Amino acid sequence: MLDLDTREWLLTNGLGSFASGTVSDVRTRTYHGWLFAATNPPSGRTLLFSHLEASLEVLGSVVALGTNVWGNGQIEPTGYELLRCFDINPVPKWIWGQDNWQLTRQLVMPYGLVGTENWGSREQGARESFPLSPPHPTPMPLFNAHCPMPNAPAQFCHRILIQYCYEGSHTAILRLRLLIAERDFHHQQSASQELKFSQLLRQQQVCLQAINSGHFGIPWHLRWTQGNYQPDAVWYWHYGLSEETKRGLGDKEDLYSPGYLIVTLQPGDTVTLEARVGFPDPVSDILTTKTFAEAIEAEQKRLSQIFGWSQGGAGDWGTRGPLWGLGVMGTGEEAREQGAGSKGEEFPPLPPAPRPPASFQYPMPNTTLGEAAPTAYLGFGSIERSRDARHEPLSTSAQCPMSSAHPLLWQQLLKASDQFLVYRASIAGPTVIAGYHWFNDWGRDTLIALPGLALVPQRFDLAKGVLRTFGHYCHHGLIPNAFPDVNGEPIYNSIDAALWWIETLGLYLEATQDWEFLAEQFPLVQQIYKAFIGGTHFNIQVDATDGLVSWDARGVALTWMDVIIGSHPVTLRHGKPVEINALWYSALCWLSQWAKRLSLLEYGEPVRLTKQAQRYAQQAQHVKTSLQKFWNPQLGYLYDTIEPDDRRNFQIRPNAVLALSLHHCGFSEQQGCQILDLATASLLTPYGLRSLDPGDPEYKGKYEGNQEQRDRAYHQGTVWPWLIGPYIRAWQRFYPQQSLPFDWQPLLNHFLFDAGLGSISEIFDGDSPHTPRGAIAQAWSVAEVIRHYSGKD
Repeated sequence: MLDLDTREWLLTNGLGSFASGTVSDVRTRTYHGWLFAATNPPSGRTLLFSHLEASLEVLGSVVALGTNVWGNGQIEPTGYELLRCFDINPVPKWIWGQDNWQLTRQLVMPYGLVGTENWGSREQGARESFPLSPPHPTPMPLFNAHCPMPNAPAQFCHRILIQYCYEGSHTAILRLRLLIAERDFHHQQSASQELKFSQLLRQQQVCLQAINSGHFGIPWHLRWTQGNYQPDAVWYWHYGLSEETKRGLGDKEDLYSPGYLIVTLQPGDTVTLEARVGFPDPVSDILTTKTFAEAIEAEQKRLSQIFGWSQGGAGDWGTRGPLWGLGVMGTGEEAREQGAGSKGEEFPPLPPAPRPPASFQYPMPNTTLGEAAPTAYLGFGSIERSRDARHEPLSTSAQCPMSSAHPLLWQQLLKASDQFLVYRASIAGPTVIAGYHWFNDWGRDTLIALPGLALVPQRFDLAKGVLRTFGHYCHHGLIPNAFPDVNGEPIYNSIDAALWWIETLGLYLEATQDWEFLAEQFPLVQQIYKAFIGGTHFNIQVDATDGLVSWDARGVALTWMDVIIGSHPVTLRHGKPVEINALWYSALCWLSQWAKRLSLLEYGEPVRLTKQAQRYAQQAQHVKTSLQKFWNPQLGYLYDTIEPDDRRNFQIRPNAVLALSLHHCGFSEQQGCQILDLATASLLTPYGLRSLDPGDPEYKGKYEGNQEQRDRAYHQGTVWPWLIGPYIRAWQRFYPQQSLPFDWQPLLNHFLFDAGLGSISEIFDGDSPHTPRGAIAQAWSVAEVIRHYSGKD
């Protein structure tokens, strides 16, 4: 395994379906395969099409191009040894070759919500209703094999296109063996007498469907532009999944092959294949050699319309540049430094792992933090205020900080952000996948990520749709933390989702001035307020003596540090958590501000609204005074929680930084500076903030081992990249004249060259060298970088 480049790539389709694998083409995870179809978007993700095992015959010599690790650790075949280069842009591309031939393979997953490719585009404007969020959501059909024209109602289409291109001196024979499955994306497939696959061969396509214990699975089909298909049913047993071995999970898989395709290729020939969910449709579009390029062009057009890019300009996301074109041989620490490109258009000798030259610099966007930056961008407005008023709300403007100095890096960040935005059928509206590969949508994650994913790129209609959708399901003053997949109730196990909803609504309103939407949502804001004041589930209630929010319930964890092992939270934060009460203070400030504005705009009853604004302001002042209970003067930091028996938890955690980063901050300049000084010394790393001070007895510096071992480390020292956003917002508030003590380079290197290529991991080890861990692509990790990255920092 030391020779294999196991950095990963990811394709998504806006419905939760995805394809993923590694640079060296070996499958190391349960989540690697070419078509995981979200049959109940974005859930019901099922592996149907694992991959094609390819071999090429030239002049009677047959070479296997695949790479497999088997359960006994053997690597066979070793096609990675013939792999000359890999590129991720605009789509994953591999080039294998020897002296007299070269074979290129590319994959693309077209956008799947057909008929609404441009939803969430900047052009739709802030005041348009989100087209997929009706007041009373209705479920959508499971799938439709035929993709309708763009003007037809939205339909689901799950498919992936594969293209091989041959160059050489002689005729070649390409053999492609299908490897398929029918299993939930969290679990491996095992061969059994009960599991069978039916296939129906038609002209240049084969229809496939699993039958398990008499139950029919999801029908899908594979079609191709040329070649002869040979049915040849065989099981391949015991594929090894090395990443699952490390995680202490099931690490063996059996895959079924119904047959193989034989394609005779002349130099310059291309063969294109498409795997698509559903039965073949006789009136479906014809698959041609141009289909693949058309799919790439369609995706380019979709992203261009969403983000306002010019097609074919210097900043076109499909343009090859020095940031992409990755060599394939570097692994581990070498991969983190990799940066040189390779053209892949000739037959170069196999290069060593490329490293960036000493003078290599990432191109930098030209907008600095605080320079014409909207609330949506920073979380608070212009920082040009007197230092003694830094706890007050700040004014804003509403310009999107798009980079013109180097659009490629900026556009790749935006492209990465789009992978998390999906359609949920059960609510008929937009949502955010928290991360790939294994997360669904989470309310808290969605609301924290939304400013970076939607407000900074000016996808205001998308932000509005998400806020409206989540608000529609408010229950007893709580916003859902998760939605059911089928016919179930939303899950409300979060104390802060409702408060983050108010905070993000405020950022949306500051960026758009959409006061009609405020008038629409203000009754819901008041519902949340009344529920917190009067009490709601999990004994969530405002303490009448100090105005602070408290909660106390057994066997649950309601803050973002939410791991539970058995029925025991690892980080028990019941009572009054510091960031929850900072959010509560900010919420009260928003309520006072909004009630006053609505009274001036004559929405509702002006006199009543004015009195409400005064009451909310008085309560906010009461809470601001009570927030001083969290101040630990000996440490110069904030207590993490005030427990139900009034004991203080004095662990150094990043929640104090969160408390400083909100739109309305209740702490003084002196306190903010002291907090940031200690957080910088104890928590800041090149990849984000640690979740616990390394000097704490409970600190765990490595996130590794089995499920329980990893869960115990999750919030006990593990680094979270998303926390760099709150840190920057707090720093800019309390140290506006000082340089940010954070070097973006390691995190951007990670984005470009490490782990999940073109995305940012969920977490990193607390200990150096801060190995990336967890999900390879995490929404709030990417969102906070988009929200704050500036080359001048």
